[in-house]
Amino acid sequence: MNKMKKIYTLIVTLVCITTACETDFVNPNAATETDILSSSEGLMGLAVGLQQRYIRGGASPLYANITASGLTTGELTVLNAGNAEIAQLENGGDNVASANGVIINLWTGLSLTISDAQDLIDNADNIGDPGISAGIEAYGSFFKALALGTMAQYWEQGVINTVKFGNGESAVFSPREQLLSEAISLLSNAVSLAPSVSDNFYTTVGSNINLLNASRALSARYKLSNGDLSGAIADADAVDLTVKSEFVFDNVVQNPVYRTSLVNQNTYETQADGGMGLPASIAVDMANDERHDFYLENDGSTFNATGFFTSDEAPIPVYLPGEMLLIKAEAYARQNDLNNAVTELNKVLTKTAATDIYGVGANLPAYSDNLNQTAVLQEIYRNRAIELYMGGLRLGDSRRLNRPGPSDAGAERNRNFYPYAQTEIDNNPNTPGNPSI
Repeated sequence: MNKMKKIYTLIVTLVCITTACETDFVNPNAATETDILSSSEGLMGLAVGLQQRYIRGGASPLYANITASGLTTGELTVLNAGNAEIAQLENGGDNVASANGVIINLWTGLSLTISDAQDLIDNADNIGDPGISAGIEAYGSFFKALALGTMAQYWEQGVINTVKFGNGESAVFSPREQLLSEAISLLSNAVSLAPSVSDNFYTTVGSNINLLNASRALSARYKLSNGDLSGAIADADAVDLTVKSEFVFDNVVQNPVYRTSLVNQNTYETQADGGMGLPASIAVDMANDERHDFYLENDGSTFNATGFFTSDEAPIPVYLPGEMLLIKAEAYARQNDLNNAVTELNKVLTKTAATDIYGVGANLPAYSDNLNQTAVLQEIYRNRAIELYMGGLRLGDSRRLNRPGPSDAGAERNRNFYPYAQTEIDNNPNTPGNPSI
């Protein structure tokens, strides 16, 4: 696999019975859990396996996140109603039940990521090489933060720490704000460790994720979501926008959105009108906004999604440079510093494909509408919807920026939060009651 090493054969990936469990190594011919957690080879193999499970296939958290957010906010539409699980997400409201397969996959995948990432954090000091130890702890901190932040987008409460299956304990739930706070703390730890990570770690685990920049970027994302506006600006400012961090794929571990949904033209697609799921009041300028052609192509009769989902080997960014600019714009606008907000917004509106490391350029005129907080925040939302299309972020953006919800006229999302996965409800008495919608 390009830049990300294939998982060691000593790591066994198992499907857990519940979502509040850790990997249980039961093959007598395989390495024991103690072997894996006490050696650099085992821990780095676990790190590789953790990332592969996060991105691999239609049951992965990466696929479920993009799918769930896209269908709940109208970015995407189901092509075949016989695909009942995703059709339920598109219909929203009471149609979305705890037994929905996408919800179960998302919850289970995130919970397993939290568990494995915590194993990396807890056991990083078991090896003598400080550069590899730093990499293992930073990697675990990054992926646990990513899982917690994603969980906080979909559920009102989540699990910060999982428990081993069968030990008589049940995982404790915490409010989503606490999940975000924990994610921010983990990312701060990753940032502090990143300069000490050795080349030996990256040679084995892969260099597709720049731990320093990616940790700062996610910290900015979660600080904005949690209301730390000054912190979000500072973290976004510290991200080097010329450095990529991305999930990479090959013909074995394939781009899950392309392979599972887009290539077959029988699962889901972008909206046929090419409007990216936006209402007329904040419509994308299809004729002039170059991001539209980046993300969508017109085959003469309908539009199809392209962007980062064009082949089995197409990489998917962990974050986009434009997100960092829009985080700063929103944080300034919320502080009513509208001049600085528009300055950052204009960097997105006017940038070209040639000046963006992923080729995502709008090439539009600078903002010239009303200079008031409501208007500027609306324009920021519009640009987030276009710039970050199919990035798995729109549900959180829609709530945070007060777009019409499922009970409002002109609803732009069909749920506010998801019900908890049935597997968790069945096995954890601490599971909260489901939200009404």
